[in-house]
Amino acid sequence: MPKTITAGPRTAADFDGPLVSLGELLRQWLPRQRWFAGKDRPVTDLTVLSVTELFPGCLHLLVHASHAPVPTPGGTSPPGDCYQLLLGLRERLAPRLERAYIGRAEQGPFAGLAVYDALHDPRSAHLLLERLRQPGTAGPLRFEADPAADVPGGLPPRLLDAEQSNSSIVYGDAYILKVFRRIQPGVNPDLEVTAALVAQGCRRVPAPVAWFGTTAPQPATLGVLQPFLPDAHDGWTLALRALAAGDDFTAEARELGRAMAEVHLALAEAFGPAGQGENGRTAEAMCARLDAAAHAVPGLLPFVPGLRAAFGALATCDTGPPAQRIHGDLHLGQVLRAGRDWFVIDFEGEPSRPLAERRAPQSPVRDVAGMLRSFDYAARQRRPWRPEWARRCREAFCAGYAARAGWDPRKKHALLRAHETDRAVYEVLYEARHRPDWLPVPMAAIKRLAVWGG
Repeated sequence: MPKTITAGPRTAADFDGPLVSLGELLRQWLPRQRWFAGKDRPVTDLTVLSVTELFPGCLHLLVHASHAPVPTPGGTSPPGDCYQLLLGLRERLAPRLERAYIGRAEQGPFAGLAVYDALHDPRSAHLLLERLRQPGTAGPLRFEADPAADVPGGLPPRLLDAEQSNSSIVYGDAYILKVFRRIQPGVNPDLEVTAALVAQGCRRVPAPVAWFGTTAPQPATLGVLQPFLPDAHDGWTLALRALAAGDDFTAEARELGRAMAEVHLALAEAFGPAGQGENGRTAEAMCARLDAAAHAVPGLLPFVPGLRAAFGALATCDTGPPAQRIHGDLHLGQVLRAGRDWFVIDFEGEPSRPLAERRAPQSPVRDVAGMLRSFDYAARQRRPWRPEWARRCREAFCAGYAARAGWDPRKKHALLRAHETDRAVYEVLYEARHRPDWLPVPMAAIKRLAVWGG
């Protein structure tokens, strides 16, 4: 059993104690995590913003990791980020928790205890669900639930291993809890948007049934519980299966286009259109992101003139559909197919962008461009590459979208090209930092888009 830990929230005066015990361990552990945003920047300082004992042997922490700033698309990166951690403390670590092991505290109030990521611990995951089933508070933490939802207790938890920017726990193949790792002040779009879509009667999203957040140091969303679709497969997996089998995927792509159009229409109803977009300002922002990305990835430099031309054409083209709330990070991994129906998930937007920007109205063409890029990614997963497969899927997706939305993305040529180019620039920077082996995929698109004028 762990040593005694004082229950409840701690104040700023108490923060030095936990940091003495945990600070160096977390400095080494954080940069190795899939969801850590500053992998190319060493952690220069750690500050504990809040610490609460959720239950004996499990601490909830919000920590700020500081690091040297680097150029990013849209400007210079912030000097640090806030992360949510759930840390388990035990004298002896069970073998099943070895992969979650962070280290053993050598000093401070937790000296001698093994520290681990508590989301890997079935006991901690179970108790976290119980907190969500019984709304209430724990220090600055607030647990809330849809009063119409009836989530049963005792559901066995399992932590998903999928590569993602958050951590997800599935309970009994009935519910999934997404625990946000990188925290920004304000309501997270994954809660805000799904709740709004469900209120509009949109059936293309799983409804949030419970959620939790914090009031300190600033109000923020920390996690969302939604129904889990056990028989569903994500679009990325289905696309790769079709490619491996030599199967056509155009029927699925067409239905996916219709589904996304339905989501966009519901978003416009829920949040209202924001008027015509300002293409000139959008083009300037895209150019700024391009310049920052080229600074970080020199391989982009030869293509900068052609890519800037794509953005320049945006400034003088048809404004296209009104700006509105959108998904913001749409690709095949963000959609699920259960039976014959497509569902859209993960409405956070691009995690690297500020929350206010992710919540701002944007052109729905941006989402369309994200999905078109995803078909290209799938077609380049194995040699020989299948550009014709991607082309057919792109055409089918746009046709399905046009049939439901009432306007055709393919007829917004300059607008679509600019947003697809902007997405490819984002992908280059992402792959260079996180998955260098994948860099040739977006670079192939960069080469095409830099000379594409038709």
